[in-house]
Amino acid sequence: MTTLAIEEKVVYQRPESLSNVPTHYCPGCTHGIAHRLVAEVLDELGVRARTIGVSPVGCSVFAYKYFNVDNVVAAHGRAPAMATGIKRVKPNHVVFTYQGDGDLAAIGLAEIVHAATRGENITTIFINNAIYGMTGGQMAPTTLPGQRTTSSPTGRDLELTGFPVRMAELIAGMAGTAFVARRSLHNVKEINRAKKAIRTAFEVQIAGLGFAMVELLSSCPTNWNLSAPEALQWIEDYMVPYYPLGDYKVIESVQALTKR
Repeated sequence: MTTLAIEEKVVYQRPESLSNVPTHYCPGCTHGIAHRLVAEVLDELGVRARTIGVSPVGCSVFAYKYFNVDNVVAAHGRAPAMATGIKRVKPNHVVFTYQGDGDLAAIGLAEIVHAATRGENITTIFINNAIYGMTGGQMAPTTLPGQRTTSSPTGRDLELTGFPVRMAELIAGMAGTAFVARRSLHNVKEINRAKKAIRTAFEVQIAGLGFAMVELLSSCPTNWNLSAPEALQWIEDYMVPYYPLGDYKVIESVQALTKR
């Protein structure tokens, strides 16, 4: 009897920048995918040892548990202000904020706008799931027209609450921004595109070119009252039409950077 030798090859392994701990996120939540992409980029750029993350209140607060880098927790909405101070004191470190829409686009709106206006040399990863995920599924600044939440049970009323905020478009208009992009995490193609944008955002900081932000459309099956597959489809059917994917600002020096 002949025994066949089977050679096994490692095709993927956990990034060094990602801690080896169980996740607490709800089934189908794409926060975990966003974490993996950021961790892979930090590893590939070789900056893990000099990276500092800033995570504020919300589901994003647990970033300190998952990223194997130095991390500080900021007050609700204040991550850009804390990141600004850290970067100015430690300019050779890579500093990033990891923020949700209830944090960045609501209580922290002024912070992110002024960080972008000043052209702070930091990177922001912005998770947009169109709802307050941690505190009970209330309406957020990014909640879609007619979308039902615990605080808008009949759907978002535009006459009462106004329109959802398109953050990528807003931040792209700030003079200090170097790179702003919106991507999605609802399928493999878009996940791959998201990673490229995240890498560019960190390369912008390393090159000292100014403020960079990547907005990621993300799912929240629990608060959307959908299954995990339904939530991914909901992103494609409803979020992408209102929040078009693409690059919203790429200054000339960033264009040269991405062509290398």
